[in-house]
Amino acid sequence: MQYPILLPNIFNHPFTYESDIKLKIGDYVLVPFGKIQATGVVWNEFEQKTNKNFKIKKIIKKIDINPLKKTTINFLNWFAEYNILPKGMALKLVLLSSKAIDKFSIKKYENFHTKLEKKSFRLTKEQQNSLKKMKSLNDKFRVHVLQGTTGSGKTIIYFEALKEILNNGYQGLIMLPEIGLTNQFEKKFIEFFGFRPAIWHSGISKKNKELIWSGIATGEIKIIIGARSSLFLPFAKLGLIIVDEEHDQSYKQDEGVTYNARDMAISRASFENIPINLITAVPSLETYENIKKGKYSSSRLDSRYQDASLPNYEIINLNDVKLEKQSWISKEILQKVNWHLEKKDQILFFLNRRGFSPHVLCNKCFTSYSCPNCSINLVYHKNKDNLLCHYCGFKTFLKRECIKKGKCDFIFSGPGVERISEEVKKNFPSKKIEIFSSDTMNKKSSKEKLEKIINNEVQILIGTQLISKGFHFPNLNCIVVVDIDLSLQGHDLRGAEKNLQLYHQLSGRAGRTGKPSTVYFQTYNTNTKMISDITNANPDIFLDKELEIRKQNHLPPFQRFISLILTGDNEKNLEKEAINFKSFIENKINGKILGPVSAPIFKIKKKYRIRLLIRGPKTLKLQNSLAKIIPNYKFPTGIKLSVDVDPISFN
Repeated sequence: MQYPILLPNIFNHPFTYESDIKLKIGDYVLVPFGKIQATGVVWNEFEQKTNKNFKIKKIIKKIDINPLKKTTINFLNWFAEYNILPKGMALKLVLLSSKAIDKFSIKKYENFHTKLEKKSFRLTKEQQNSLKKMKSLNDKFRVHVLQGTTGSGKTIIYFEALKEILNNGYQGLIMLPEIGLTNQFEKKFIEFFGFRPAIWHSGISKKNKELIWSGIATGEIKIIIGARSSLFLPFAKLGLIIVDEEHDQSYKQDEGVTYNARDMAISRASFENIPINLITAVPSLETYENIKKGKYSSSRLDSRYQDASLPNYEIINLNDVKLEKQSWISKEILQKVNWHLEKKDQILFFLNRRGFSPHVLCNKCFTSYSCPNCSINLVYHKNKDNLLCHYCGFKTFLKRECIKKGKCDFIFSGPGVERISEEVKKNFPSKKIEIFSSDTMNKKSSKEKLEKIINNEVQILIGTQLISKGFHFPNLNCIVVVDIDLSLQGHDLRGAEKNLQLYHQLSGRAGRTGKPSTVYFQTYNTNTKMISDITNANPDIFLDKELEIRKQNHLPPFQRFISLILTGDNEKNLEKEAINFKSFIENKINGKILGPVSAPIFKIKKKYRIRLLIRGPKTLKLQNSLAKIIPNYKFPTGIKLSVDVDPISFN
């Protein structure tokens, strides 16, 4: 009998194989493919008929694991169509290194079944009402948004909802935007449920991933707490998806296969016909628009846990204050920090820049250190004593002969968190100080660091936006935003929305256990209305205004954007090819093409980049018309096209 087998590769169709064994859709099989043996899945459609005669090869064997569910196959077909990529690449996201994993003995899963000590939690009246609204909806597909001010106890509400799903024999998926959140979150999970969840992200070992993958496919593992890729695990009986911090930009995968994990999670829930809960303090504009339209239901928490008050805000106008040379912290701030330290408050200095300095140049020849592979400055990391490109990873040392004679005389322009840390150490030499960024918190030591911060053994933190993402620091009652102006630059239509979410999340780290807290903004920007807008306790006012601007200008979420990025080694050839490509597709697709223009970061990893932006109606017609026309255009050797549906960054 003949079967269509999809392989985890760049093919948009299955291949026909034959077998004497009776197989069904979703079965994993081993097949000969060229000179290798490959794992494939029995798909729900045959390849298109061709006039060529091929010898049909035999399936080697069926792999003895639970088949991939038809609902998951339907989701993968849709996922490939929506994101304009081959179906085989969608399947690749499900498999581990293009393989399916055999069953393990039940004994291997003891760690996930062991009963552990748990605490009892009592919900407030407001939390109970929110839970009631979340659970009153049926157990079929629906999207519910739980919006609550930071520190209001949103996690406990969705844990309660999840508990019921697990008691009914289903599996659950909790998605988090950052790997760094999993340690603290896992502890909270165990305290509530009394057993260990499975953790899934890029830092998990191959051996553990195999165990978890198989455990999810067989139903031995009930809960996954994971990053973006956890969405593609082969769940045997998925009953609920939770997307925590749904607004977070980290849910966008922008390397390799590009997709928005939040949006794809909603679609997977739809195909599985199960509920999904989106959790946020400030929803993304897309989510907010869907609430307003009545497409998503919502509930809201306005009070913080144990009635803790939200922080106060103070603005330090740097136009009225003279900063000392090579200093980034005003005397007023130092006085206020001292006052907080005397009260045993923990302090956070916030600056959304890694490293020591984002720009290094010579005082004699005025030559700056830039990346040889990318059109971007190298960032100086003093702790490692190297210059680093944050795009391609290029490293070099701070040594150079000056064209004006002798060695270069370096000037470090602008601060990063390491530079702020140095200044803070000079002013508070007796205090324990830690940098909290992706450079320092994705290491094995990060769990111990977190414990020290929670236990107030660290008095002062210097952090990037990573610190704003759901961490609970009970003693943090003073936040200093070193320079709010730094984060307001860029070529991003979502800039205002991102700032609203960032500063709400950031201020939510302070005053979580009831003590009075304050966020201090240092700024040269005299437009204090902007700061009061993004720190208003009711973010809906800002979101309503922003939605109106987007609507007037035909921007997302009212229209679909698809970004086409052409990359190549030769700048002139690339520009010429971009114009040719635009002419080829212009009248054959269901949308309007803007560009071509050079990307703001024109070169990354030695490749020049030119962008086209397509805008059109929010239907699959735009993707379908593009998917048909793109394969008919033959790009010259060395020029590559990347497609990004619903881009969130325009670099």
